[in-house]
Amino acid sequence: MPREIDLSLLRTFVTIAQTGNMTVAGRHLNLTQAAVSQQIKRLEEQFGTELFDRRQRRLRVTSSGEKLVSYAERILSQNDEIWGLMTSPEFEGQIRLGVPHDIVAAFMPQVLRSFSRSWPRVEVMLECSTSAELHRALERGDIDLTLTTESTPGKQDELLLADQLVWVGAVGGCAHERTPLPVSLGDEYCAFRAAAAKALAAERREWRFTCVTDNMSALCATLEADLAVAPLLSQSVPEGLQILDGESGLPTLPSYYINLYQAAVNPSPIATELAKHITHSFGLRYPKAA
Repeated sequence: MPREIDLSLLRTFVTIAQTGNMTVAGRHLNLTQAAVSQQIKRLEEQFGTELFDRRQRRLRVTSSGEKLVSYAERILSQNDEIWGLMTSPEFEGQIRLGVPHDIVAAFMPQVLRSFSRSWPRVEVMLECSTSAELHRALERGDIDLTLTTESTPGKQDELLLADQLVWVGAVGGCAHERTPLPVSLGDEYCAFRAAAAKALAAERREWRFTCVTDNMSALCATLEADLAVAPLLSQSVPEGLQILDGESGLPTLPSYYINLYQAAVNPSPIATELAKHITHSFGLRYPKAA
């Protein structure tokens, strides 16, 4: 006799696997933490195996959970694609989205994945650059909307997230103890460059460039190798790196803001829909910023 898997249980499982946290997953799914926990318990009972390692603060899938993730994502993707095909407006075409180098990996995969499920016939073209260049590209009409990282918040409908700029380095590293301090930064248009230089100058801390690049992979490589430290948003710190707290002796950095801007004149319906989707996704993940 064939057995059917409850898609709502699979969706809860995948959301926890992506976020690593039942409370955050509950926000995405509009469920309480208790309801999320109960759904995972039911799924584990159905399969007769544990799907998450609960010994760490961030939940990680077990070996059994790893086997399930890709299949569950595929099933949910097909389900959402069918639902979108049958119920969504006839949006199709191409949308050009700008995202700064330093936040694309941390914030965009889940947003773009869910948007693609809802609007399977819309192609999102991603343009990565500095916030300053993305502003100019929006003004020229080269892109349809853009996220930015800026020292000032946008208007209420533009602000996605307020976050603390922090120093980041290798886990257990000692680069922050060196003099002059080795610092990896973006190019001359990097949004965080002036803030880092000002904070170091205020404490008369000698420093030098180790890496100047608009490539986040290259910048992170210098951090992982313990060759330098760098300023990043606290919510964008990649795994394998750590935030350097006050005991590191590094100066405190200011808050920064992730803003979202559309074309000022006649934004396309697809761009407006993507903007709503991004705002909603950030609001679920960071409810205080919504």
